[in-house]
Amino acid sequence: MTCMKSNTYKNDDFNNRLTSAADAKKALLERFRARPGPDDPAVIARRAAQTAIEAAREVRAAERKVAREAEAIRLAAEQAALAEEAKAKDVELQARKAEEAARAAARAVEAKAARDARYAARNARRRA
Repeated sequence: MTCMKSNTYKNDDFNNRLTSAADAKKALLERFRARPGPDDPAVIARRAAQTAIEAAREVRAAERKVAREAEAIRLAAEQAALAEEAKAKDVELQARKAEEAARAAARAVEAKAARDARYAARNARRRA
């Protein structure tokens, strides 16, 4: 006994295959025609919803951009304030150093004047 393989296309004749192909094309065309057109209320509503979603997305993006710019401005102002504070401290330090140097110079002048006065007094005592 021989086993028979079941193959649906082997026993179909050419006309049956043409008919089934034509039926498939017809079904596809009917499915395409059954789709709602651009003026259908459901399509219009879906487009409106998509437009609203896109507008909301753009608004959120603009808000994020404004927030980033505001943060950048805040950071720049903060850095400028810190730089001004550091500059003020530096100026104050320089002023203190200059004042200390002036005091040291004045002490040196006073010490020299006192020493010169002692030498002059000693010389005056020797000559007298």
